[in-house]
Formats: sequence, structure tokens, C-alpha cells
Amino acid sequence: MKTYKSKIDWWLGLLLLYPIFLGISSIIEGDWMGYLVIVSCLLFIFFISKSTRYIITKDELIVKCMFIVNERIEISKIKKIEKTNSVLSSPALSLDRIAIKFNKFDEVYISPKEKQAFVDDLVKINPAIEIKL
Repeated sequence: MKTYKSKIDWWLGLLLLYPIFLGISSIIEGDWMGYLVIVSCLLFIFFISKSTRYIITKDELIVKCMFIVNERIEISKIKKIEKTNSVLSSPALSLDRIAIKFNKFDEVYISPKEKQAFVDDLVKINPAIEIKL
């Protein structure tokens, strides 16, 4: 079993930090709710960055985000892996993504930090995967 972390875009961090700045302005104005906003945002950022990962077992790709298994994909059913910059909602913290196409019409967008090693590990298990990176 091998685990890959999600790549994280710098702009996503800035986007997630925006509510913290709102919390700071509330604190400056004397509102204690600002502390709650800051702590909640920091916890969310921490959990999402630490929990988004992709696990390759001997026969499955497991996609996890926020401690929930979003997808279990049989590696033997993966047809194609291709580069994408899709902005569709997905368990990926970067727009530098790959689309994993499996079964007949299913696909998932992910952003492993070590993309080439990730793809190589999948191809070792299923050499029939078509790669378009």
C-alpha cells in the first residue's frame, strides 16, 4: 500500500485565508466571534490539507478527503489517465490535476503531489492503462 498526498496550489491557501482576515477585523472591532472564525478556518485548512490523499493498494485506488472515502476504484477497471485543469469539484487541492477514467463513463479528478510516481505505480498494476500526460 502506498499513499500519495494532494498537491496544494498557493492561491487556494490565500483563498482559504480570506475568512481569517475577516476574523482579525472582527477582533479589532472587539467582537469575540472573530476568534471563533479564525480557529474554525485554521482547523478546516489543517484537516483538508492533511486528509486529502490517494492510496494505492494491490488492486484498488482509494481517494480520501476529509477522512471520508470518496471513491474506491478497482485499478483493473481504470481505462485512461490524462492531464486536466478542470475546475469541477473534486478531491484535489490543485488545478494541476489528472483525470482517472474508469468503468464505462466514470471519472475522478485528483492532484497527487508526485504525479509521475503515482501514475507509474498504477501502470505497474494495470499495464493496459492509456496515459496522456
